[in-house]
Amino acid sequence: MQVILLENVINLGKLGDLVNVKSGFARNYLVPQGKATIATEGNIARFEERRAELEKLSNDKLQAAQARAKELEGQSIEIASRASEEGKLFGSVSVFEIAEAFSAKGLDVNKSEVRLPEGPLKDLGEHEVEVSVHTEVTFNVTVNVVAE
Repeated sequence: MQVILLENVINLGKLGDLVNVKSGFARNYLVPQGKATIATEGNIARFEERRAELEKLSNDKLQAAQARAKELEGQSIEIASRASEEGKLFGSVSVFEIAEAFSAKGLDVNKSEVRLPEGPLKDLGEHEVEVSVHTEVTFNVTVNVVAE
């Protein structure tokens, strides 16, 4: 199924690109989230009329994300968790706990913005965690996991 991207989508394309995706991905994610529209002649014409408006909106979102990144970059949080004597956690620290720790500190970070490519944190100590507030804006924060 061919769609027109209405915003930048990681690993797919940029605003205005015509891309081929599986129909389920388009129907269940891209179109309902407002990230794309089905590529028909009418939709392509409407998109071209709105291109400048969408590009301005995209730039506004990017600037807002960069401002958030400046506020949050370099922040550190501390999470207390039960651990063994060897420093291994009984369980793990996931994106949910990290987002909750930021909320407790008064900072706005959604769990969908926290990236843990190697999975949940399972050891005590300091860990660098990537936060992605926009497709083009990512930064690192420090998460210090301490024993309860």
